Parts: sequence; structure tokens; C-alpha cells
Amino acid sequence: MTRPTPLPPTTWGFPHASDADEHGVVGLGADLTPSTLVHAYRNGLFPMAVDDGDLIGWWSPPLRGVLDFADLRMTKSLRRSCRRYQVTANRAFGRVIEACATLPRDGGWISPAFIDAYRQLHELGWAHSVETWLDGELVGGLYGVQVGGLFAGESMFHTASDGSKVALVALVSGLESLGAVLLDVQWATEHLATLGVREITRREYLERLSLAIQCDVSTLAQFSRRNTLGETAQYLDRIR
Repeated sequence: MTRPTPLPPTTWGFPHASDADEHGVVGLGADLTPSTLVHAYRNGLFPMAVDDGDLIGWWSPPLRGVLDFADLRMTKSLRRSCRRYQVTANRAFGRVIEACATLPRDGGWISPAFIDAYRQLHELGWAHSVETWLDGELVGGLYGVQVGGLFAGESMFHTASDGSKVALVALVSGLESLGAVLLDVQWATEHLATLGVREITRREYLERLSLAIQCDVSTLAQFSRRNTLGETAQYLDRIR
């Protein structure tokens, strides 16, 4: 099985996720070391830069966006795009996160410090990317962190129609084939809702998270070397 590099305990202590304020903020500060990041994900938290990137906020929203694999919505046009594009895993992690960082969004939270931190997580086997290609050109992708049966999606981008959606279809199919059980997308935006994302309460999320992180499954690194992400039975069934 493909597993990430074991990490030492973090030196930071976090409040419980249920102690978040009305905005979903659990605390401010700490650092972005691999141990701290993985500890946070295991406990239902995720980081975002605040105050123009000078401070780290740790979040646990009262309503969490999740995508159950069976709920992924496949339109005819999306199936055509999946058949047109090639998908890979972990071929261009740095390019994917940098492309996500350039997207216009409130706060611009993917700062250089975040890019460096998640690149380190990627090198240690905890963070993964899915890439969408057309004629050898990178046209979409996403990245996130996998802890056991949890995949915590962080961001996605596209420069061609359906580029990020195809990456999501490949991600869901890959996770399903590995035996993962929880795909967390943080917030259920209107765009993500059209793909099947729904909101669950913090309490339900934490209950599902406690089961997910105990799953003994391989990571998406399993698909890295031979570019087999687009060859899983789940992916092929979805795009037919």
C-alpha cells in the first residue's frame, strides 16, 4: 500500500472544532508545518490566511460542504469532456497550486507560505493533485490533503471548459476505488452544489471524519507513476 511519511506530534494545541465562533473560526496563529497541518485535518480544522496573509486562521464551519461519491452529477457534456481530456495524479502539483493561487478570490488566501507548506506536504505524501490535460497542456486541476479515508479538497482551477470538473470526476473515482469514504470541500458554493455537493452539520462532519481517518487505505500516490487515474473502473463507468 502507498502511505505518507509518518510525522512527529505537533507542538501546538488546538481548541475542539465545536468551540468555533459564529463564523467558524477556532483559533488564530500556530504554523504551517506538516505535523500541524495534518493534526488540524484529523481534528476537523483547515487553515486559511487572514489579515493579508500575515496570520493563520483555523476554521471549522458550522455547515460543511461534502461530496458523497454516489451524488456526483454527470451531465452528457461533462462525460464528453472526460472522454476528451487526459487525467493524471501528482504529475504537476506545484503548477496546480500556483494556478489556484492566481484565481481572483476574496482574501487571496493561498499565499507563498501556503504554497511552500503544501508543497512540503506533497513531498511527504500527504497532499495530492489531480491534473487535467488537453494535447499536452495543463487545462485544469485540483489539490488537497488525504488522511486515511478523508480527502480534504483545498482548491481547483481551469483554463478550458470543464477542466476542473473533469479533475473532480477523476478524484471521486480514484478515492472510491481506494476505499476512501469522505470528500470534504469546506464550503458548499452554488457552483459545487451543481456537481452534487451538499451541506452537513459540524456534528455530522466530525462523526464521519472520526471514521474516515481510521480507514486503512492507500493514497492517491498509487496512481502517480503509471498515470492510471483515468483507468479505474469507477471513472470508466462514469464517463460512458
